[in-house]
Amino acid sequence: MSTLAGTGTLLRFALRRDRVTTPVWIAVNALMVLSMPNTLRSLYGTDAERSDLVRQLQTNAAYRALIGPLHDTSLGGLTAWRVGVYAGLLAAVTGLLVVVRHTRDEEETGRAELVASGAVGRRASLTAALLAAAVANAVLTLLVTAGLAAQGTAGALALGLGLGATGMVFATTAAIVAQFTESARLARGLTSAVLGAAFVLRAAGDSASSDGSSPWTWLSPLGWLENLRPFAAERWWVLLLFAAAMLLQAAAAYALAGRRDLGMSFFPTRPGPAAGRLGSAAALAWRLQRGGVLGWSLGFFLAGVVYGGLTEGAAGLVGDNDSARKIFERMGGQSGLTDAFLASMVGMLGLVAALYVVASVLRLSGEETSGRAEPLLAAPVGRLRWAAGHLTVAYAGAALIMLLAAAGFAVGYGRQVGPVLGACLVQLPAVWVIGGVAVLLYGVAPRLAPAAWGVAAATLLIGWVGPALNAPRFILGLSPFGHLPKLPGGGMEWGPVVTLTGLAAVLTGAGLVGLRRRDLTG
Repeated sequence: MSTLAGTGTLLRFALRRDRVTTPVWIAVNALMVLSMPNTLRSLYGTDAERSDLVRQLQTNAAYRALIGPLHDTSLGGLTAWRVGVYAGLLAAVTGLLVVVRHTRDEEETGRAELVASGAVGRRASLTAALLAAAVANAVLTLLVTAGLAAQGTAGALALGLGLGATGMVFATTAAIVAQFTESARLARGLTSAVLGAAFVLRAAGDSASSDGSSPWTWLSPLGWLENLRPFAAERWWVLLLFAAAMLLQAAAAYALAGRRDLGMSFFPTRPGPAAGRLGSAAALAWRLQRGGVLGWSLGFFLAGVVYGGLTEGAAGLVGDNDSARKIFERMGGQSGLTDAFLASMVGMLGLVAALYVVASVLRLSGEETSGRAEPLLAAPVGRLRWAAGHLTVAYAGAALIMLLAAAGFAVGYGRQVGPVLGACLVQLPAVWVIGGVAVLLYGVAPRLAPAAWGVAAATLLIGWVGPALNAPRFILGLSPFGHLPKLPGGGMEWGPVVTLTGLAAVLTGAGLVGLRRRDLTG
């Protein structure tokens, strides 16, 4: 039997399982990119404004590290500069999630063993996962190319191919990592760490060079995306770097997959005895999720340091550009540019914290579908007590990472420590509402639990793109973050904070009632 037998069937099954979550990630990424030309036309509509932007980027290494160098001042070039790196990050996250879900996740839950008992080749599962990631990235490439074709066909194609290739590089990275660990959660975490290292290398290189020529930039696939230079005399040969990385990593993943037993890994989990004491369901939940909490905490602290360090230069970057100033004011309030910048950056971190709380809440679903929850619940541990342990980690963890973000701002900016702390904490009710939606979906309709990612992604899209497009107030109001007071600088409004906190409690309670009444699906 061929080692690829059954690949087509597994691919169709993978695409069917991902029919909700993957299209949402693709749509968010594509809309973020395609919304930029009109926004940037209003921001930098004159030659003087674009020249001033170029001057600011040449002298401001911190902003180059955050966004990247600008290679061309056309609308297409501005779009590639403004969202290229972050669209590449989203494409990479989509690729790694798809591959880990259909490789290590399947083995961890035991479904892969059942599938392998049929007429399925040894490498069919890995091939189907990589093909599913390729389909997702191909759709993203087509959407970006078609949507930006009016700005220049060659540049649109280059940006689309660059984003798709970035997603596939990290998809093949995930395929390798999945061979080394028995835990899907750890596989996602390690691949995300590689992605974070790639971002840091690119940022370090761009801060040192204004044209992306630093060796540090060339060590990162995100740096390759920049140096492909869409809309700026495209360097098509850079695509060969992506192709080489994909082929080498895919070959390594196939070689490793053929040398291990199904369900095992090259670095298996130590069987025990476990160190420390697990005297409660909450202690077990903390043991299971502490790695994720610590990783998110470190990331938010570093983000706070970076954004805090950029605050002093915010006024200089915006200069006399009224359109840019108005966007910051729509995002962060109208109490002054510095306060508006701080409020908008804190708001962005709040939006990202919603992704953390969804991931943490859905750990309940992972424990149930993998069959690990059933033996635990057979002991004198009730469902509500078991769920409460994970929800405590999710909701308290969100508070912790926002506190550490405030500490990062204190280190990077060193002023307004109290107001910035309040601004970070005021994001929590909206974060908890998104967590409550995840609990409700999991408790009432567990098959729809992954749709919580779609809710978080839609909230992220509204928060990031809505102010730039001057979206109507009712659109911004669809996100719980749109009802929060704009701090620091604005007045504290307790009504929305209390209302959102109560809504989060109601959603969470309804989800727990549903969990208590339904059968386990594992």
